[in-house]
Amino acid sequence: MKRSAPNCFNVIHDSTASRRYPSNGFRAFASACTSTVLRVGWRPDPSRPFEGNPVPEATPIRGESTVGQLFSRIPRGLILVFAALVLLLLAGSVIAPSSVSRGALLGMLPFAAVLAIAGLGQTLVVQQGGIDLSVPGAISVTIVISTHQANGQDSRLFPALMMALGVVIVAGLINGFLISRRGLNPIIATLGMNALLYAVVLGLSGGIPRGTTALAAKIAGRLTFGIPNSVYFAVAATVLVTVISKKTVAGRRFEAVGANPTAARAAGLRAKRHGMAAYVWAMILYWLAGALLAGILSQPTAYQGDAYLLSSVAAVVLGGTSLLGGKGYPIATVLSAVFLAQLGQFVLALGVSTAIRTLVEAAALAVGVGLHTIDWTAVRKRLFRTDSQVEPSVVHTGA
Repeated sequence: MKRSAPNCFNVIHDSTASRRYPSNGFRAFASACTSTVLRVGWRPDPSRPFEGNPVPEATPIRGESTVGQLFSRIPRGLILVFAALVLLLLAGSVIAPSSVSRGALLGMLPFAAVLAIAGLGQTLVVQQGGIDLSVPGAISVTIVISTHQANGQDSRLFPALMMALGVVIVAGLINGFLISRRGLNPIIATLGMNALLYAVVLGLSGGIPRGTTALAAKIAGRLTFGIPNSVYFAVAATVLVTVISKKTVAGRRFEAVGANPTAARAAGLRAKRHGMAAYVWAMILYWLAGALLAGILSQPTAYQGDAYLLSSVAAVVLGGTSLLGGKGYPIATVLSAVFLAQLGQFVLALGVSTAIRTLVEAAALAVGVGLHTIDWTAVRKRLFRTDSQVEPSVVHTGA
């Protein structure tokens, strides 16, 4: 049955309103209405406007085509990243053709999939207005536990992965508790957790790498229908995160809490619980990325996760997710991960050093922040305004 809009004015002036909301009636009623909207997903019915507030008929915009309406619904970050990826592939085919060969692309896709999964976890945290700097430690501890505890035996791989999953979930709970419950700065809390996770890494491995199991290499490192298996894991994670965050009531609450925690708390939503959940689910995604990376590489090192600290944040920012929290764009994050992985492949084909690759990645992060935070409309108006738009100065003359 279709839900109709609650007539707020009649309820407020009702004789029983004082009994329903004895203290601060209007504020309590507004919170109740907001809570109902967020919980059940109510949207106003245009055919039944509120009393005393007539809704004028909408007039279609002349010249607006169906294609224009379709593009207006696509996130800006997704369009920009897709265009950047196409330009990068075109530039690579001209400047460094080896970077776009079939072998190079097949070698790039597994690492792009790992970065995409780690970027999805970072997206969940950034949506809540935080940032997670414990990504390297979570990935590295998963690699070390899965390789050292399994010790090359396929039968011990699953228990080792479950042990690593338990470790990262505990780490996520601690991060969420310190940040959401105790109000600790996310940079300080997650950086400290990263140090603790690396202490576990060094304690278990002693800094000595160990080879992966044949089963892990088969699951993560092989091809199926000509596509690396890790890509299928990344696609599944992307679909899961997108559907939950965009198509469910829980996902809409999650985004509402990230956009405005104060208003969400006034509406009855548990903002602290959503903040803790973000760090836990992010750790689970980091665990998946580490498990895949352990299977992709034949002998991963204890510091293999270091490469995913800056790149995971860059993928989120390039995808258009605001560092202040709110709406997230998982698909754009994944496409940004592919762009960054191909950018690294392109720079590597040019024969430059690792330091230059890091500088290029940092520059991409800076460009992403600039594209999504600077008001370019205001900048364009300021740069290209004509003399007639400049206010004339007042000249005072003597009497």
